Amino acid sequence: MTDETTHALALVPEDLPTAESFLKPHRIVLMILFAGLVVAVAVFMRWDWLPRYLPRLGSGILVSLAMLFGTAILGFLLAVPLGLVQVTGPWFLKLPARLFCTIIRGTPLLLQLWLLYYGLGSLFPQFPWIRHSFLWPYLREAWPYGVAALTLSFAAYEGEVMRGAFAGVPQGELEAARAYGMGRWTMFRRIWLPRAVHRALPTLNGETVLQLKSTPLVATITVVDVYAVISKVRQETYLTYEPLLLLALIYMCLTGILVVAFRYFENRIPTSGA
Repeated sequence: MTDETTHALALVPEDLPTAESFLKPHRIVLMILFAGLVVAVAVFMRWDWLPRYLPRLGSGILVSLAMLFGTAILGFLLAVPLGLVQVTGPWFLKLPARLFCTIIRGTPLLLQLWLLYYGLGSLFPQFPWIRHSFLWPYLREAWPYGVAALTLSFAAYEGEVMRGAFAGVPQGELEAARAYGMGRWTMFRRIWLPRAVHRALPTLNGETVLQLKSTPLVATITVVDVYAVISKVRQETYLTYEPLLLLALIYMCLTGILVVAFRYFENRIPTSGA
């Protein structure tokens, strides 16, 4: 096979869904059943409470999204050096990085969240210099501890992913960059990091979806996200199924948007030679 043929094949998307693939009998039946289920839920269940709680639901969704994107961005910024030092760093940097990833990945996120909020958060009021500092208005709130716990969790999991991604970049590309005269920072910025992120992007998609599903844990420390709003709806309306079904629909929609966004970026990045 010639290089031209290989290059042409690399540019052709494979297994893309077509309109005909959605018109197969079993898929038509499934779509009809799903549509019937949606109609039944909308007609035979109580939704008169929804307009009253829409503003709070919107605010809760914004809090959940802020938790998701804030902690995912901060966690990824921590994951890059965590993965890098495990590949190239000296032992006194490599060992703490591995220990951090092992401890965080080996303990439940809820336990980490409670240790930060009920443990560390209860120690701060005992120090007058903290209570009189500019940090106290933030440290007495619950959301910084939620952000910290979710950020550390994401950094630990994604740090292991980036470790494998950095190690998986072909050494020939790095040697070619050195031969071209690139400095270490330039080679890292232009070759090593982009190639590692490209390799880690599918896994980063899954980790971000898992991070979204972890955000409801912050409701256990009084952060009012969408899960906390739905819990309040259940308490005030004495309804069980309707609020939970709405919550499931919200998370399904958010997950679908994340998956589509990551697929878009994956398709925008050329895969030849990956």
